[in-house]
Parts: sequence; structure tokens; C-alpha cells
Amino acid sequence: MMVAVQATMSLAFSISAPFLPLYVLELGVHPIAKVDLWAGAIASVNFLLAAIFSPIWGSLADRVGRKAMVVRSSTAVCLFTAAMGLAPNVLVLFLARACMGVFSGFSAAATALVGTQVPEGMLGFSLGWMATGQLVGGLIGPLAGGVLADWLHDYREVFFWTSGVALCATLLCTLAVRERFTRPDAGKGVRGPIWREFGELVRHPQLAPMFAVVLLAQVAALGVQPIVPLFVRDLVGDAPWLATAAGAAFAVTGLADLIASPFLGKRSDVIGYRRVLTISLAGVAGFTIPQAFVHSIWAFLALRFGVGVFLGGVLPTANAWIGTMFPVERRGQVYGVVASATFLGMFAGPLLGGVLAARFGFPAVFLTFGALTLANLAWVVLGVRERVAFAES
Repeated sequence: MMVAVQATMSLAFSISAPFLPLYVLELGVHPIAKVDLWAGAIASVNFLLAAIFSPIWGSLADRVGRKAMVVRSSTAVCLFTAAMGLAPNVLVLFLARACMGVFSGFSAAATALVGTQVPEGMLGFSLGWMATGQLVGGLIGPLAGGVLADWLHDYREVFFWTSGVALCATLLCTLAVRERFTRPDAGKGVRGPIWREFGELVRHPQLAPMFAVVLLAQVAALGVQPIVPLFVRDLVGDAPWLATAAGAAFAVTGLADLIASPFLGKRSDVIGYRRVLTISLAGVAGFTIPQAFVHSIWAFLALRFGVGVFLGGVLPTANAWIGTMFPVERRGQVYGVVASATFLGMFAGPLLGGVLAARFGFPAVFLTFGALTLANLAWVVLGVRERVAFAES
């Protein structure tokens, strides 16, 4: 059930990607340079603010229940998606998207909900399926947005349709998802100001290293995305199937991730989280670095597929491993901190990739992010300690 809700919310976040610059243009922004600026700001502000506020919502999830936070965040997505469709100008559109980042916190709440309800021995497998749901929504969202925009001939209506679909997912979660949750007693469990608790967590000898692992993994995974269409154009020239080839470069990565996430998540429950995480990071680096030297679109697609296979084992395994490091009653707050790392990576990765490509060329992007993944691998091996009980005092 939660996989379906996760997929729907991921779709809602990504559905405007194909036509967002066109919508900004329709709202009266000129010239094109300003359109690009506003579109980039609107697309990224959600990630930046979500990174800041996710620990707050994660901490509240431990206090009032994870399902309550999933429903609250889903409701926020419904409301602010509709507000984007009602925007009279680009500033209101920007503010609606910003509010979605402030009030959503969906990823942390959903991960914490699943991570506290499933048996410990199925944590990696369950979070692997959650990652699959997020990926499916992210893949379908842009395609559905483009199709709906062409069919409806009205960008505003796409936001209203999306809000309606998100509302259906919210009701599904409210009525069908059950949570075993006991509110912590006064003086026990979660207590104190949220930001003091956040400070304790980020200094924890296990979470701090894993925060870096998740952040670097997201930067490396998303950093190459802005240059993929341009790199494909370099490989195939002005072929009539250029757009198809560029789309395939994204699709094969997503397809491989979709296939591998549940499998690698399940394997991590059996052979250990550290082992699967190190194998996955090594695989990502091993398939990223050779992309700097390819001259064939088919070789590039094969390497992108290989990256996707091993990416499927990074975040689910890292999340599952983090979950085992902390007691159940702290997992909402912990996954809120992890969500901050995820969103910071989503914000910084594409920005860094674009800067590297502009300054040093496409090969430098693949070499840099491959090397960054190898550094992440070394950090997991040398810097992440085995389980140490979290101090409850």
C-alpha cells in the first residue's frame, strides 16, 4: 500500500518537469534568460527547503505518529500543487513550490512509517520496494505531465489533475494503512527541543558518517543528469532519433534501478548491509568512470544500465542500515536527518555537474563523480563504525 502512495507522491513532485519553463513563459516572464532562471529556481527551491525542514517533521513523527505525518505531508502536496495551478504570476508559483518543500516532509515520514512497521529482518527488502515506488513515480511523472499538457492544452489543468490524484493517494493512506504506534510517555523516549535533538543526532558517531554517505551518493547519482542529453548529442550528432536516444539513456538507468532495488535490498538483509553497500558503490564507480571514454551510443547505454543496477542497492541499503542503528522510537527523527542529506544531494548534484561540464567538458563530469563514488566507498569501509547503541539519556 505504501509503495503505491510513494509512487503517487513521487509522480506529483516530478510531473511538471517537461512543461515548467513553458508555464513560466505563459505567466509573462521574458526574456528567455529570465525564464531559465525562474524555472531553475522553482525546480530547486523545493529540495533546498525540504532539506532544512525534514528533521523537524521527522522528529514530530516520533512524537505524534508516522502515519499522521504521511497524511499531513500528502495533504500539503495536494494543496500546494493546486496552488501552483492557480498562480497568477511567477512569484506566487515560486512561493507555492517553496511551501511544498517546507510542509511536505513526505520522504522521511514514509520511510520512517515502513521502517518501524516491518520486521527487522525485512527492513532492506521493504525499503528497496519503497525506493522502487519512488523511482516508478519519478519515471512516469514527466511522461504523464507531457502527455496531459498536450492533451489538455492547459498547463494549469495538469496541476489540478495531479492534485486530485494526490488526494486519492492521501485518502488511501488514511483509510487503508495501519500503524502500530504508542505515544512516548512524558519523561521517556523523545524529549526536549527539536533542534537540540537534531544536534545530538548529527553528532552521533554512526549517523554523521552515514549522512555523508547518503549525501555523496545522491550528488554522484544526480550530478550527471544535466549533461546526459548533450552528451548523447555529441555521440549521435543531429540524428532524427536524438530525443529518443537521450530518453533511452535516462530510461535504461531507471529500469535497471527498478529491477535491482528490491533484490539488493533483500540481499542486504541476508548478507549484511555493509557488504551490499560497498559492492553497490564499487559498481556505480566502475560503470560511471568508463563513460568518459565511450564513443558509441550503445556502449553508453550499456554503461548507464550498469550504473542503474548498482544504484538500486545504495539508498535502500543505507536507509535499512541506518534503521538498525537506532531504536524504533527514534527512527522518524533519524530518517528526517537522512532526508536532509538526500535533498541536499538532489540540490547540489545537478548544480555541480553543470558547472563541471561548462568549465572542463563532459568527460570531467563522469571522472569526477566516479572518483567521488570511490571516495564514498572508502568512507564506508574506513569511516562507518559498527553498531553502537544510541544513548537514551
